[in-house]
Amino acid sequence: MMLFIAMNLPKTFEDNMRGLLGEEFDSYKDCLDKPMYHGIRINTSKISVEDFLRINPFLLKKIPWCENGFYYDEDVDKPSKHPYYYAGLYYIQEPSAMTPAATIPIEEGDRVLDVCAAPGGKSTELAARLNGSGVLVSNDISASRAKALLKNLEVFGIDNYIITSENTNKLAERFEGYFDKILVDAPCSGEGMFRKSQSMITAWENNGNELFANIQRTILNDVVKMLKPGGIMLYSTCTFSPLENEKSIEYLLSLDERLELVDFDKYEDFDNGHPEWGDTNNNELTKCARLWPNRIEGEGHFVALIKHK
Repeated sequence: MMLFIAMNLPKTFEDNMRGLLGEEFDSYKDCLDKPMYHGIRINTSKISVEDFLRINPFLLKKIPWCENGFYYDEDVDKPSKHPYYYAGLYYIQEPSAMTPAATIPIEEGDRVLDVCAAPGGKSTELAARLNGSGVLVSNDISASRAKALLKNLEVFGIDNYIITSENTNKLAERFEGYFDKILVDAPCSGEGMFRKSQSMITAWENNGNELFANIQRTILNDVVKMLKPGGIMLYSTCTFSPLENEKSIEYLLSLDERLELVDFDKYEDFDNGHPEWGDTNNNELTKCARLWPNRIEGEGHFVALIKHK
């Protein structure tokens, strides 16, 4: 049995979270001292969920917000050591992190961009849903991280992809108005992943929120140019900060009056976005989703779906 030591949160972060969660803060803090959840996502470009379950060697439980996602018990099973993993039949992924690629409405034939793609958890799902049609451009500014991205796409058996390692302003020069769908899983302060690693807390103490909010706005400036009329963009983070979530969405909407938030089906225990945490009190922000680890079996996440009219 694993031993868990009570997590010490930075005081500034704790004060921020008390302000956001109010009476729920204690349940949030308590959940951080419990084991995190683990999941696998079936590669439907190689095998159907039904067929995988027929040969499944693990003790699995359905993840309710991802059709091909399942929880596994890390104390019982080791999916990373099984031949099915090396055959590309599934991807090991934190359950909440499955939400963005499960939410964006990919259709066969789409031109899709995954802006911050490494190590490939979201790209592999986007590609599987393209089902060999259209094209996926998977970009990560880090060339070393892009190597892991390449490996995962290859193992998944994907062949309709291009990997780039560019700044988004360079991509915007080449792909203006090109993409039907764009996924921006933005670099963020990682507050939602504190339970995953103590190093995430240390990084937060060193960097804070403003550094990442500025990076997000730089990316959004470029990405909005690459979305074609009628196209859909998904913005996500694994942080709780309104500066990086609701306020980043407000910033995005300010870039082009033709952009609008789109509602989507949310799992019943997801929270909505909070207009009162933004600067404009835009009630449309309720169409966003917040995933709190004290409410769901997963880590913290934020998801917003935006359409170019």
